This record gives sequence, structure tokens and C-alpha cells, in this order.
Amino acid sequence: MDPIEPAYGTTPLLLIAAAAVAVLLFLIMKVKLHAFVSLVLVSAVTAVAAGIPLADVPSALLSGFSSTLGSVALLVALGVMVGRLLEITGGAQVLADTLINRFGAKRAPLALGVAALIFGFPIFFDAGLVVFLPIIFTVAKRFGGSVLLYALPTAGAFAAMHAIVPPHPGPVAATELLGGDIGSVLLVGVPVAVVSWFVGSYLVGTQLGKRFVTAPADLFAEGAANSEEHDKEMAGLRDPAPKFGAVLLILLTPLVLISLNTVVNTLTTSGVLTGDETWAAALTLIGQTPIALLITLLLALFILAPGRFPVADGAKYMDQALGPICSIILITGAGGMFGGVLRASGIGQSLTSSLSGLGLPILLQAFLIATALRVAQGSATVALTTTAGLISVQVAELDLSNFKIALLVFALAAGATVLSHVNDSGFWLVSRFFGMDEKTTLKTWTVMETTLGLAIFALASLLWVVF
Repeated sequence: MDPIEPAYGTTPLLLIAAAAVAVLLFLIMKVKLHAFVSLVLVSAVTAVAAGIPLADVPSALLSGFSSTLGSVALLVALGVMVGRLLEITGGAQVLADTLINRFGAKRAPLALGVAALIFGFPIFFDAGLVVFLPIIFTVAKRFGGSVLLYALPTAGAFAAMHAIVPPHPGPVAATELLGGDIGSVLLVGVPVAVVSWFVGSYLVGTQLGKRFVTAPADLFAEGAANSEEHDKEMAGLRDPAPKFGAVLLILLTPLVLISLNTVVNTLTTSGVLTGDETWAAALTLIGQTPIALLITLLLALFILAPGRFPVADGAKYMDQALGPICSIILITGAGGMFGGVLRASGIGQSLTSSLSGLGLPILLQAFLIATALRVAQGSATVALTTTAGLISVQVAELDLSNFKIALLVFALAAGATVLSHVNDSGFWLVSRFFGMDEKTTLKTWTVMETTLGLAIFALASLLWVVF
């Protein structure tokens, strides 16, 4: 649903948004009402309070819910099924052991983070995180302690790449709106993402992981996985755990397929391809994230099943993986609903319009407006692209170089990254995957996302001054 004309001024709308967040946290943390029910209830009340016409309230609720589910449900479902097969055959253990042997036990969080940076180049945040879940949990179970010690640096790596490096949609759209060059954003964005991740996510995430101890969520071993029957099945496997090369092939498959899609899109945009070629259309199709994960799942079944379990049992294991994530998917969708209501009410539009006329330096203005929009409505991509559109006229008048436009994109991405909270569907995804309550998620994920965003902005500001 498109934003309506704001029913009230900026101050009343901001008070409504703040009250909605406060009530939501009270219902979940104090009343202990289920997060899904709380999110739906607060979304409906907020829609009415913010002046959305009563006849349009159902559309406002369903729009944010369905759009979030459309992007999350397929990826999470296919990803956890791949993860279940890797976990049940020992593939996740093989990969974890190899990483630990190469990097050492003390550098396990670094090893996972570096791997996530590589895989996060073409793969979206939620898809990459889901594929890495069995590896994170396996490492955490092997060494004990909090799963967050390994999860936060890994999730932060995916978040950093998703925020500032093309071909992810936010930086691509912002670059086009500002009239910049995708190649410049890519070349500068990779080192900026790596440095920002190390400072704002790895160093901070490992410290938070030591302070906050959570037990690894048992997403891949439900039902029969803990039963005596399952133990007998696993003991009767004819073949040992898969080789490292086989596991790596499975994990690299979505990376390669999605990268091919990116290459085709880039060549089409630059005019090298017309876009009508059949082979290019085929690569684009198999490189779409849901299709790439579906192919990966079928490949995993083809590689891992022979000698280990019948295909019929593979279906049973995959079905077991879906049960624990139903609640996660619904809560994530409801988080998208809440953010969608805040967008539809015009809260973000009213706020950003008032901030754009303050006469601040363009880099600081980009960061602050994106931050305000991120806090108000939750979606990082919406915050990034909307702010880029707002400042595009000023940028055109300044006649900036491609390098400085790239730095502006990073400032926008920094603002769109900080302060992830209850109106962000990613907040609920991380919270439920890693077994955290809302308070712990605010103290860990929200803090780390904020330090990551501040690190990106600080680096962009330094480069702006130096060059």
C-alpha cells in the first residue's frame, strides 16, 4: 500500500509511532503476550490512530505482511531444508571442523565472518543467514558457550554486504537515483564493507557474544532427530559424513547461480546484452534467489542421500525442519506488517520532509534522514532508496564525482542500518533464530547493527574529507 497523505503533523505522528513501539514492547516483555499476536494487534491500533481510513486498514495490514512473507518464507523454508540435510549427514560438522582446523578454535568467529562476507556478496541477508545456520550451531555446540559469539559476527557480515555492496537492491537503487556509477560503488564498497564489518560487527559482536549467553536453537533436529529410532537409522548409514568438497559444492551452488544472474543483469544494463537472449533469460531465472535455493536443495539431496538415507526419509527430514520455523516466519511477517503500517501512515514521509530543509552538509543530511526513516518505519531498503530520492536534486546541483556519490550511498546505507528494532522484520528473524527474547535482541543485535552503521558512516566521512 502506498503512503497516504499524513493525517497529522510530524510531531503527533512521531508520538504515535513512539507510543506504538512502547506498547508493543510492554505487551511482549511484560504481559508476555505472543509476539505474533502483539504485532498484529499493535499494527491495527496504530493504523487507526495514525489516521489511515478505516476501510483501508485491512489493506495496510496485509500489504506489509504479504510483501514480507513473499520475500522471506520461500528463502527461509528452502534454506532450512538444505541446512537440515547438511546437519543430519554430518556435512555441517565437516565444514565446521575444516574452518576450525584452518583458523583455529579461538578464531572461529572470524572464520565464520570471513566466509559470510564471501557468500554475502551476491546472496541477500536472510537467505545467506539461513544457509549458514547449521554451521553456526555446529560450531557453537562443539565449543560451548553462547551461540551469539559466532552468530553476531556472521550475521553482521551478511548485513554489511547487503547494505553497501551491489548487486544488493538498496545500494543499486540509491546509486541510480543519485546518478552515480555502479562500478565505483562496487569497487569502493567492498573494502568499506570489510573494514566496517571488522570494526563495527566482528569486534563488537564477539564482545556481546561473551556477555550474553544463549543456547543454540535446535531448528534442524526436531522430532525423530532426537529419538531412539533416528539414532538407529544414523548408526546404520553405509557411508560416512560427506567430504569437505561435496559440502563446499552445495554451499557454493547458490553463490554461483546468483552471481550469474548478477552478471547478466549488469551486462544488460550496460548495453552489452539486449535482454532478449534465451540463454541470458535462462541464467536470470536460475539465478533468482528462490530458484537458486531450490536447485541447491535438490543438489544436496542428490549428493547426500546415496548411501546415507532413502529419498523418502529425506522428505521426512525436510518436513521436520519446517515445523520449528513456522513461528519464525509468521512473526517476521507480522514485523513487516508493523513496518508497513508505519510507512502507509506517512510517518516516514512527514519526518524526512521536515529534516531535508535543515541545511546540513549533504553527507550528514543523508545519514540523518536515512536514520530517521529507518527508525520510523523499519525497512532498511526503503530508508535507503527514499532518502536517495529526497536528496537527488541537491546532489545533481553539487555535480559530485562518482567517488563522492559512492560515499553518499554509503552514508545512506549507514543510516539505513543503525537502530534495528521491533518494526524491522530482520530484528524478529535474528531474535527467533538465535533463541533471544526481545530485551536481549535489543541489547545485542540492535547495538551491533548501530555500531556497524556508525562504522560505515565514519569511514565514508573520513574518505570524504581526505579525497
